[in-house]
Amino acid sequence: MKKVILMIAFVTITVINGNAQATTDNRETLSFGLKVGANYANVYDSNNEDFVADGKFGLAAGAFVAIPFGKFIGIQPEILYSQKGFKSTGTYFGSTYEMIRTTDFIDVPLLFAVKPIGQLTLLFGPQFSYLMKQKDEFTGGNISSTQQQEFDNEDITKNILGLTGGADFNVDNLVFGLRAGWDIKTNEGDGNSSTPRYKNMWYQATVGYRF
Repeated sequence: MKKVILMIAFVTITVINGNAQATTDNRETLSFGLKVGANYANVYDSNNEDFVADGKFGLAAGAFVAIPFGKFIGIQPEILYSQKGFKSTGTYFGSTYEMIRTTDFIDVPLLFAVKPIGQLTLLFGPQFSYLMKQKDEFTGGNISSTQQQEFDNEDITKNILGLTGGADFNVDNLVFGLRAGWDIKTNEGDGNSSTPRYKNMWYQATVGYRF
């Protein structure tokens, strides 16, 4: 995934350089946009350094609002449908198995934006994630099973707090985004919080259109 992201970044920068003279500077414009792309997600065990899982791809799509505070800084709240999860393989009673977990989140990043030039926006800030659905697919030997859970979270204070950051590359109305993020803690909704043992981490690449 890192190679894919580096390739996207190289292509994006090349396009920006080729269109730098024709690109409109929208840094002081309030704008709304839609975007779609992919996550490459995994989990890590904060209590066990020997825990190993493989990453998996998932969909990322949503909307954003760019709110300028002058030419060089601003904020960018977003709302995204974001698939995360992981893959795990091993042996069980002499047979190999594979378990794939897919988690569907509503992610709400609240990002501080720094805009050194019209073609580049640097972004970093907290993200609040709301788990909507979880699916586990297990295959091993002659056994194959799928379990799915859906969650109804009406309490906005019950979420997973994380951090995310990256860059948006702007070419007129097109926005190419590269991000990375990771979980920090779980807010229980009653004023308490806890540190989850298994934390999501992800890379994200998207393309969007700014209106």
